[in-house]
Amino acid sequence: MPTFAANLSMMFNEVPFLERFEAAAEAGFKGVEYLFPYDYPVEVLEELLRKHKLENVLFNLPPGDWSAGERGITCIPGRESEFRDGVEIALSYATRLKTVRLHAMAGIAPGGAQAGALKSTYISNLKYAAAKFAKHGIALLIEAINTRDMPGFYLSTQAQSYETLLAVDAPNLKMQMDCYHMQIMEGDLAVKLRKYAPHCGHVQIAGVPERHEPDTGEIRYSYIFDVLDEIGYSGWVGCEYRPANKTLDGLSRFHQGAARQSA
Repeated sequence: MPTFAANLSMMFNEVPFLERFEAAAEAGFKGVEYLFPYDYPVEVLEELLRKHKLENVLFNLPPGDWSAGERGITCIPGRESEFRDGVEIALSYATRLKTVRLHAMAGIAPGGAQAGALKSTYISNLKYAAAKFAKHGIALLIEAINTRDMPGFYLSTQAQSYETLLAVDAPNLKMQMDCYHMQIMEGDLAVKLRKYAPHCGHVQIAGVPERHEPDTGEIRYSYIFDVLDEIGYSGWVGCEYRPANKTLDGLSRFHQGAARQSA
């Protein structure tokens, strides 16, 4: 049975963000992830993790101007200096929070950008970040995101992720395999999890198509969890879903019991 981490950007939205750590711990989770920590002092987050005995599993590098619709800048030519500044900011949080996985969102390809320039920028930035993170024992993750939710997102399939790994050739660069995005873009989840198992650094789950609790929608996650056991996946499974109602309603039906089994 996988070990689940609560995504605090989506779950427990009944309370303010800083109160979600306690809510997750009380619900039985041992790990948490979220989109970004940068709005909060690192010492505040560090204390919440310590107090509630939680592992900070994952967060993202600074994404550019999120409020303006940017979803990462890793592939965007001309933003290399900003990307490198973001690497340092992410490191300053990760080292204090003992986070050993950081995700660099590829970004939405700007209109008119040349494919070659996007690719070379993407690979160059990932090589830089991977080398920096390796010194601290941190894995750099890339995630294929569906283009229905994020039109124009640069990285959208597992094959593209794998090709990127080959091009960057950094041992600590891994694939973040989100079953929600994968099902929307390409399906064939079990085959892809088996195929890319040696390169998988993190797994995330949600129901498809509504992105509600994983036990709703078209994916039979009980089978997917068996596949993860079969391939020897020992990492965290991030619950990156939007509860259909109150978070605890869905947890009482599915995740609360699963979290206790995996504790």
